[in-house]
Parts: sequence; structure tokens; C-alpha cells
Amino acid sequence: MKKLLVAATTLCILSGFTAADIHTPPGSHYTSGRKLGRAFSNILYGFIEIPEQIVRKSETHGAKAGWSYGVVDGTSRGLQRLGYGFYELITFNCPTYRGTFKPPYEKCGQDNRVEMNVLQGLSEFPPELGSESYYRHSRTQSF
Repeated sequence: MKKLLVAATTLCILSGFTAADIHTPPGSHYTSGRKLGRAFSNILYGFIEIPEQIVRKSETHGAKAGWSYGVVDGTSRGLQRLGYGFYELITFNCPTYRGTFKPPYEKCGQDNRVEMNVLQGLSEFPPELGSESYYRHSRTQSF
């Protein structure tokens, strides 16, 4: 009994000193497959920037600004996405941005998905129209 108590105490004390790094490196989420998917997404859905910017500019500056400045800004952003899409399609197998597969444009906004600041750049993927599905709320239970 005494040996078991000493072994258990030793195990508890030594386990307090052990530590493992369970985190993945920051660049591990950005792979060549993600870069290829981002390329297709930007090529196929980059034009969605036009109606998205019309809505955003209308909400912040009014309808006239939305239908004038929003169209121009959306077209500019859509063409940028198209250019980045073809660039990433051609170079999807090469780590081109600082030795990684991260997007060559800077992420922007508060949480990199809802707020998009036109002065700072583009988000990683094009915006969604209609009901945006960023949160996984569900009323079902999984066991």
C-alpha cells in the first residue's frame, strides 16, 4: 500500500511538470488546396462584390451613393478578386506570399468576415449574398 501511495504521489508531482505543445503552427491552415479553392472562389464569385458594395454603401451613405460609388467600388473589388484568382490559380502549388500559402492581400475588418474596409483590402473569400452562414447555431442535439 505504501509503495502504491508513493508511486501515485510521484506520478502526480511529475505530471505537473510535463507540458506538450498541442497547437498547430499558424501556417498549417493555409495549404495549396486552400489556395486553389480560394482561386476558384475568387474567379467564380468575385462579381458578387458589386451588389454587396451597393448594399453596403446604400446602408452607410444613402441610395445615391450606393448606386454610384457602390457600383464603381464593387466593380473595382470584383476585378481585383478576378486578378488575384487567376494569380492564385497559376501559382497554387508554390508558396508565394512570404514563403506560405496565405493570401497575398491583407485581411481586414474586426473579425475578418463581416466588416470589410475598402481602404485595407479584401477578405479571404468573396462575400455571401442573402442569409450569411457564419455561425453554426442549431436547435438539434448530437450525441
